[in-house]
Amino acid sequence: MKIIDLTLPIPTHQRQPESLSDPGRDVATVRELTWEISRGPYRFNARVYFLNVSGMSGTYLDFPGHIRETDDGNHAANYPLAKLYRVDATVIRLDRASGSGGITARELSAACPATIKAGALILNALGCRRFDEIERESVFLCADAVDWIAQSGVHLLVSDVYESTRDPQNVFYRLFAKGVATVCWPVNLHQIDRPRARLTVLPLMIPGVTQLPCRAVAECDA
Repeated sequence: MKIIDLTLPIPTHQRQPESLSDPGRDVATVRELTWEISRGPYRFNARVYFLNVSGMSGTYLDFPGHIRETDDGNHAANYPLAKLYRVDATVIRLDRASGSGGITARELSAACPATIKAGALILNALGCRRFDEIERESVFLCADAVDWIAQSGVHLLVSDVYESTRDPQNVFYRLFAKGVATVCWPVNLHQIDRPRARLTVLPLMIPGVTQLPCRAVAECDA
């Protein structure tokens, strides 16, 4: 079995942009304190961390409630674990270059390796390129492609492209209205070399929160 980590680490310090399209990923503030602990004859120094992090840091998960108008009552603490753990995922691969524009439903359908099963869809639209290695949002999902995904029956989408600022397609509203949660800013999608994978997406269990960093992992049969 091949295990692929799709998670972008959360930066903990300011840094120079990696590219002209760098979206300015949120930086977590990490404060470390050392407490001296005494337990009988044992004495040691324990590190304690205080974290301040945005919901859009690193790879992050959006539930439909991220938009108030599409809130279905699900959040990080009540979303069924079975819908996040080792979910059957169909993998669609494209090789879109920076600036190549909108992806249509016809394009997705032609590239889809098999009938999409209810579960998850992983869309690697950029080939070996990372989401921040192209002109920002210069590759995006057209409205008909979004509807095609939403109507496929999946409840979870992992993709390296979504919306366009210059030519808005209402991507997230359309997906959330159909109950599709999204994983944004994933990495290493090109390493998934099978038409199907098992997908695990685990956020912290924080009640009421509908957008937060997560760990995303794909499993592929050898």
